[in-house]
Amino acid sequence: MSASARTPLPPFDPADPLGIDDLLDPEDLAIRDTVRTWATDRVLPHIADWYEKGELPGIRELARELGSIGALGMSLVGYGCAGASAVQYGLACLELEAADSGIRSLVSVQGSLAMYGIWKFGSEEQKQRWLPGMAAGEIIGCFGLTEPDHGSDPASMRTHAKKDGTDWVLTGRKMWITNGSVAGVAVVWAQTDEGIRGFVVPTDAPGFSAPEIKHKWSLRASVTSELVLDEVRLPADAVLPEVVGLKGPLSCLSHARYGIVWGAMGAARSSFEAAVDYARSREQFGRPIGGFQLTQAKIADMAVELHKGILLAHHLGRRLDAGKLRPEQISFGKLNNAREAIEICRTARTILGANGISLEYPVMRHATNLESVLTYEGTSEMHQLVLGKALTGLDAFR
Repeated sequence: MSASARTPLPPFDPADPLGIDDLLDPEDLAIRDTVRTWATDRVLPHIADWYEKGELPGIRELARELGSIGALGMSLVGYGCAGASAVQYGLACLELEAADSGIRSLVSVQGSLAMYGIWKFGSEEQKQRWLPGMAAGEIIGCFGLTEPDHGSDPASMRTHAKKDGTDWVLTGRKMWITNGSVAGVAVVWAQTDEGIRGFVVPTDAPGFSAPEIKHKWSLRASVTSELVLDEVRLPADAVLPEVVGLKGPLSCLSHARYGIVWGAMGAARSSFEAAVDYARSREQFGRPIGGFQLTQAKIADMAVELHKGILLAHHLGRRLDAGKLRPEQISFGKLNNAREAIEICRTARTILGANGISLEYPVMRHATNLESVLTYEGTSEMHQLVLGKALTGLDAFR
């Protein structure tokens, strides 16, 4: 008899049915637990109220707290950043989005877009000036790429920067910008005579304004703004020196999309757990609804997609840590996990019945948030076309 045959099987864990935690080391688990504890203590008691009011009060304090636990620019090295692995950053994104997509968006935009853009493409002077304060949460950053008329086609952006002597003068508008009205610095992408360039823009520069966008029915506990650049004059050293063209913003987006692959599963997990807890306690026809076949079928299907998604995220994280993760693989993960997460939330809502629409439960809040996650940083259709091109060799974009 083999040794494996003599070894008793570990008990089945409903919270980890595939045993994915066995793939994590003690440091991974410690980071996950730290972020989960912070989110449980600081976000969950208030998030329904914040969401209902459509605000994120105390965002600057929250940012400093996130900086204190190393969650901002988490996978970047140096300049006060934690230097965590890609898997550890992913675990943090999952736990933050299990609280709310708006909180994970705050962290993603700060670290994976604004900080990453400066860290990857900035000068040493830019890095030293901005990154330590951003890592500590003392400075909040935003990222300006999407425009009112140009989302999936950023190459057609109208925001432009013209040389005036040694200065740059930026004019244009950016739309749907997370953190915009509370940011101290914006990484803004603009057309120039040299091609698309990135600029590090202090938000107190004359001509810069960031009116907040109201009347959202998704990501309500998140600051979302328009950026208006009215002949904003910047010195020559405001431009990111290490990149020209769409490679710059698209590299930042790939880094942020990777976090979404994990984060979407956090929203899905929260909704799944709420549905299972409800099914165990809600009685109809004399017994808990979790004992009915149709409800168990829903729970089983949700569990399969949830843990497949987490396993996919973990696999992509290991590839990123090994320097092997391709943009097409990130599209694979973002397409699958955002799409499946929203389906899990919708199925969970059916188990909760009318209670599923109440903010006493997290399900409808996660579902409406995921409507934004489904389309931002690349719609499902764009990721389908990325994969279609990779699989067929034929370009359907043009």
